[in-house]
Amino acid sequence: MKDKKMIEVQYDMLLVFVSYAIAVFGSYVGLNLAIRVPAAKPGADLYFWVALSAIAIGGAIWSMHYIGMMAVDMQMPVTYDVGMTIASMILAVVFVAIGIVIVGRGTPSIAKLLGGGTLTGLGVAAMHYTGMASMQMEATMSYNITLLIASIVIAIVAAIAALWLAFNLRGNLQRFGSAFIMGIAVCGMHYTGMAAMEMTHTGDMMSMGYTNSGAFTSSLTIFISSVIVLSLLWAAASYNAPKKATLVFGD
Repeated sequence: MKDKKMIEVQYDMLLVFVSYAIAVFGSYVGLNLAIRVPAAKPGADLYFWVALSAIAIGGAIWSMHYIGMMAVDMQMPVTYDVGMTIASMILAVVFVAIGIVIVGRGTPSIAKLLGGGTLTGLGVAAMHYTGMASMQMEATMSYNITLLIASIVIAIVAAIAALWLAFNLRGNLQRFGSAFIMGIAVCGMHYTGMAAMEMTHTGDMMSMGYTNSGAFTSSLTIFISSVIVLSLLWAAASYNAPKKATLVFGD
């Protein structure tokens, strides 16, 4: 029997916390890497630090996004299109890298901060909704336009704040505190986007009530893999690290 029914999703709060934790850790590592960018020599040195910063921040945002999606009980089997999943990860890393280069190099200006932050925020939003589009299930998906716009605005504001923080923090304690704030902003964007989603079940009603028992295992795999990669990046950031950031927007 096929019927249509609006799906009321539920969240696994443990996985929600795990998604926040990886966002915070990635933000902290990324902030420690990004302080190298303003003083990096043009060429390989610059590309190296931009790439590591973008992988740390963009990769953590992507990991947070997918763990956050697995935290949602869709009440039906869900699979993911591999191509779109990979594309969403590339979007996150590339747009974060672009923002870092725009803001962290050359003559600083508010226009560059706003422009770079807006572009990065739109890229993060594109990552989120590409990831959502990669979901394959017996349901149609639509969005509450107000919440969708709100999620994009949050992404842009969070990106602007993140880029400012990346180049204007003197101490490790400041970067640590800022990472917690960035984690809240990233999760705020993600879960606002999830709240904007409206799903209608279109398959066999017998499949309703399905519990994805593999979500925790998949999330744990992503979390552990992300922690390993971020730890390696952190080691790179800690090696011969500068004592303080090169301030982009003044003292």
